[in-house]
Amino acid sequence: MSWSQPPYNPAYSLPSAAASGAQPFPPSYSLPPAPQPATEAAGPPPGVNPELWGWFQSVDADKSGKISAMELRQALVNSNWSHFNQETCRLLIGMFDQNRDGTIDVYEFAALWKYIQEWRQCFDRFDKDRSGNIDASELQQALNSFGYRLSMQFCFLCTRVFDRGDTRTMKFDDFIQCCVMLRSLTEGFKRLDTNRSGVVTINYEQFLEIAIDNTL
Repeated sequence: MSWSQPPYNPAYSLPSAAASGAQPFPPSYSLPPAPQPATEAAGPPPGVNPELWGWFQSVDADKSGKISAMELRQALVNSNWSHFNQETCRLLIGMFDQNRDGTIDVYEFAALWKYIQEWRQCFDRFDKDRSGNIDASELQQALNSFGYRLSMQFCFLCTRVFDRGDTRTMKFDDFIQCCVMLRSLTEGFKRLDTNRSGVVTINYEQFLEIAIDNTL
């Protein structure tokens, strides 16, 4: 398969985990109301917003000072109040877990929360009917705005693969997972597509490396 131009824009702009920094700010979406502690907890660590610190403590169910993917899943919800899927939470933890222990601390949580808010803005911009889901047409518009030139057939494939409710649409968490996967695969492809033609020749092991790297 070949294109007159590459099927992606080398300068496309999806929210970047690296750009999300660790400047905390209070959450405004996707966390259900947190129970208030019976006794006053210790103050937040230096540089951490007090409100975000309160959210972190409510999500940290085992009071370990760290949040796991399972704890994160219990806290994050879509617009219909369904919990985020487990794979998206694992992916998000992995992106911000600097010491690779499978958990995030409060500073990493702050950066993760900023990242989710950036994705929320993307999703809302293309959820034209405000249904809390995006269909293949809305997904194609979103991907086009990110610099991807992908067919409607491909977008139908994405909504089928990432649809967890047999509705041929994506909820917010599925949208994050799909776009992060697409970004990761594109980065792997771009490393080989040195002349930015949109065409590469790879052997079987190189293909496996890109695919496996995307699952970690």
